Amino acid sequence: TLVKEISDEIERMLGSKMKSVKVRPWTTVGCCAFDYYNAMLINTMDDEGNSIDLGGEFPLEENEHFNKLSVNTLQSDIQVPTNVYNKDPDILNGVYMSEALNDVFINNFQKDPTLTWQYFGSSTGFFRLYPGIKWTPDPNGVVAFDCRNRNWYIQAATSPKDIIIVVDVSGSMKGLKMTIAKHTINTILDTLGENDFVNVIAYTDYVRYVEPCFKGTLVQADLDNREHFKLLVNELQVKGEGEVKKAMKEAFKILNEVSGSLCNQAIMLITDGAMEDFQTVFEEFNWPEKKVRVFTYLIGRDMTFSDNVKWIACNNKGYYTHINTLADVQENVMEYLHVLSRPMVINHDHDIIWTEAYMDTVLFNTMAHSLLLMTSVAMPVFSKKKETLSHGILLGVVGTDVPLIEVMMLAPIYKLGSHGYAFLITNNGYILAHPDLRPLYKNEKKRLKPKPNYNSVDLSEVEWEDTEEILRTAMVKGETGTLTLDVRAAVDKGKRPLFLKNDYFYTVIDETPFSFGMVLTRGHGEYIFFGNVSVEEGLHDLMQPDLTIANEWTYCETDIDPHHRKLTQLQAVVRYLTGKEPELECDEVLLQQLLFDAVVTAPLEAYWTALMLNAPGVDPGVETVFLGTRSGLMRVIRYEGTEKRVAEKFLTPADKSNLFTVDHFPVWYRLAAEYPPGRFLYYMPTDDLYKGTVFTNLASNGLSPIFFYHLKMFAYSCVHKFINHHGDMFDILSLSHHLLWPSLSNPPCIHHPRCIPSSHCHLTAKSFHAMYSFCFMVCFLLRSLVWCEPFLILLLESPTLAHKQKKVELMQPCDTEYPGFIYDATITETNSIIKCGRCQKMFVMQAVRNSNLVMLVVQADCDCSRQYSNLVLNATEHNATVKCNRMKSQKIRRRPESCHAYHPHVRPYLAGLHVNQADYLAD
Repeated sequence: TLVKEISDEIERMLGSKMKSVKVRPWTTVGCCAFDYYNAMLINTMDDEGNSIDLGGEFPLEENEHFNKLSVNTLQSDIQVPTNVYNKDPDILNGVYMSEALNDVFINNFQKDPTLTWQYFGSSTGFFRLYPGIKWTPDPNGVVAFDCRNRNWYIQAATSPKDIIIVVDVSGSMKGLKMTIAKHTINTILDTLGENDFVNVIAYTDYVRYVEPCFKGTLVQADLDNREHFKLLVNELQVKGEGEVKKAMKEAFKILNEVSGSLCNQAIMLITDGAMEDFQTVFEEFNWPEKKVRVFTYLIGRDMTFSDNVKWIACNNKGYYTHINTLADVQENVMEYLHVLSRPMVINHDHDIIWTEAYMDTVLFNTMAHSLLLMTSVAMPVFSKKKETLSHGILLGVVGTDVPLIEVMMLAPIYKLGSHGYAFLITNNGYILAHPDLRPLYKNEKKRLKPKPNYNSVDLSEVEWEDTEEILRTAMVKGETGTLTLDVRAAVDKGKRPLFLKNDYFYTVIDETPFSFGMVLTRGHGEYIFFGNVSVEEGLHDLMQPDLTIANEWTYCETDIDPHHRKLTQLQAVVRYLTGKEPELECDEVLLQQLLFDAVVTAPLEAYWTALMLNAPGVDPGVETVFLGTRSGLMRVIRYEGTEKRVAEKFLTPADKSNLFTVDHFPVWYRLAAEYPPGRFLYYMPTDDLYKGTVFTNLASNGLSPIFFYHLKMFAYSCVHKFINHHGDMFDILSLSHHLLWPSLSNPPCIHHPRCIPSSHCHLTAKSFHAMYSFCFMVCFLLRSLVWCEPFLILLLESPTLAHKQKKVELMQPCDTEYPGFIYDATITETNSIIKCGRCQKMFVMQAVRNSNLVMLVVQADCDCSRQYSNLVLNATEHNATVKCNRMKSQKIRRRPESCHAYHPHVRPYLAGLHVNQADYLAD
């Protein structure tokens, strides 16, 4: 019932976004010249103080809804890539004709204030964006963004396709020709998406695959594979004589024998000439049906063999282009999309498409403080002039962005319990939204960068306990159902394990390629506790200075009315309850819980204050006391001033792992929730784990609230002396035979997929040893030990700490398993002797009552590091075979419903056919 309720909400939300791209047709008169607002030139003056050409005054105002960017909500403006002339007649004419979209965008935004960016990408290269912004070029003044290379444009412009790229690497292609050919291949690869399949073949007098692993097959054109092809193409060398016949045969065999998208099929031939007899190949494999289109790209100035190359394309339903310079590549490559779109144009099929997750380019380019993951909904736009319909003229694509965080906020975390979460995947099994999808990492300059493969992470790589892929298969197929799994969940950025029994609920989101999943952990989220208090009583306690609420949660919807966007959630709640903003849409159930928690926990503030003011006061070392409840309420009292405080950053917005966020409860809440009342949990927050100063947190789990005390580690001095001895952490691992469960032959482990820089897949004992000295100071947790994993995760977040590599951004898939050791709670006291080669050492262990701590004393005059160093880490870098199998694996996927590969009335595509873009066709 809950998953159905949430999925219906998501379906309604996404449905409203689809309506915004279904623009009505418009008609206007053509124009020869037209000045427009160029997004890069607006508000720019020349030396005399006058607006520069295509600039002009363009009012901008900071807007909360658009991530505090300065925008103009009354006008769209135009972005043009650097490689496109911004006064080309086609650009000027197209911009003028698309002016009608400006009113459409404004009207859409008034009807649905939750809309973000709306845009139109033209086939000529310009990009109309609403609201208008000032576009920021790269440091070299270049605007590389081309809307025609974006997935929303490509997927809307064509149906899924299987592409074989055949490139001539004979001796005649040396020098500039080969450079142009490589750029052409990369540009073609940029026009492919996750619903497409591809392979690249190079030929001289023999045929070879640029990736031998992919011989005789088609691989999905996801981001990983496309980037992999680009690296290999860059290494191509020329030699020998070119014989195209063998290469064409091989390409046809793949397309005839291998299942890919099962829609459009095409061969891209890149060469400086075709000499031998190749007609027999087409007679054998492609005629008379001509199911495979052949597009030819003649490279270089020499036109000797242009007739042959043109003949190949024209007799196989393709298109011929001549690429003379690097500047010609982009425009000539894009022509093939127009050809493939012709059947869709003639049928007047305005298929609406949804894309995989991607980073918001506008926010990224404008250096905004936060980067948002988006999905796009888009629809093609065609010429409606009768004389051009049979040629299939694609004018562009209209679309809008949908922030995925807004979608996931429809699955409120308070309904899912302390360990519950929701997630979305695509028809290909790739994650759209998931708490464990971490798309960013910090480079060596501490700047956030998107990981190369952030939008092609498969569900099986995150929900890795689903070893049979039952969950993934059912969701990809669009089924509705449930599944129960015993899972080893990782919290605190993967450094602490929880052993849970999870119930998975899943269903398809109709009219989209997406499936929605929800996880409830047994013992959490099944019931909601209600308590009745008066609004007046609750409001009084909500206004106390020690109280805050989860600002990422939606207690009240502040994004509908522009006047509410500057309100915090607490301000919105108070204004709603006091009747000042009755039009606010608020979650009545959550507000009821919040008011109850505020009243019940109110006496604590007075109690904590009394402790601080009265003798004997607070115990020495206690810095902070704080409380959290299931409604996202937090109460915090500081006992130490800023000048004495060790944990200055703890519980600040920057430390989200310790706050209530949109997709998870805080780490301390989740850990303490698994402990019985009356037991105290100590754990060390991650950010302070490596600073050389040790402190911990103390938690007690009551019926509703979770209490935590933030205090300096009382055992610091004795622990510090112990860990400074040689072989410190290997002493700890050597105790595992005596203290830790299960046996070392089958330790519980946490699996982290595809996230580590290639240079960091292995750790040296020295670098591990240095970092783990701090890890030991957290002491043994009664139900879980902080093990060797923290250091490896730290490498991902701060790559310069252990190994100073110059190229830390070169990342590749790297599956890693980390051994975890679970303390046997029945052992309260023990001692034994450890033998290390020719020496031996004694240890004594004593459990600390009513806590998760144990006291260890180890005789440290014997080095056991060599004997137990093999227990530290089992991180296995992908070897060539594993990497190959993963990249070419064909997991179960759900193909898009529509396919437009053929129409009997398609007339030959005419090079240079220009449309008077006075008319656009849409539903």
